[in-house]
Amino acid sequence: MRPATPGAQAPQQLTTREWRVRPALFAGKAALAALFLLVALVNTADPTRLAVSVLAALLVAAWAARDAILKVRVAADAAGVTVVSGISRRQLPWGEIERIKLDVRSRLGLRSELMEIDTGEQIYLFSQNELSAPVAEVVEDLRRIRTGR
Repeated sequence: MRPATPGAQAPQQLTTREWRVRPALFAGKAALAALFLLVALVNTADPTRLAVSVLAALLVAAWAARDAILKVRVAADAAGVTVVSGISRRQLPWGEIERIKLDVRSRLGLRSELMEIDTGEQIYLFSQNELSAPVAEVVEDLRRIRTGR
């Protein structure tokens, strides 16, 4: 470790935050895919049930694989926000983002919260399960990173 030189300033820390899919969500999808495979093994005598079970297992496994490969759903730094849309990542510079908002809805006694990132041309929506954090906190963190305060 080198001694500090007089008058030298500490390097400025980059504020980068990431929000990931809940591990339990991935585990649930993987378990569901395994269950569909088990159903397929039990139904080998019926070709229709076998095909439907295998197809369901493959679709749910692909859905789980997306969570394993694209764990980080939202990342933010001084340059902008990186979001996952479908099976790809998209970098959104702060200048392209018109609004980041918390969307709260109540229906049939259930309350849902989504984070909206609006670019004017496209809206990206993220739930608490995709962020592993309360949506309101993520919205505030993004606003703080955007403004630098």
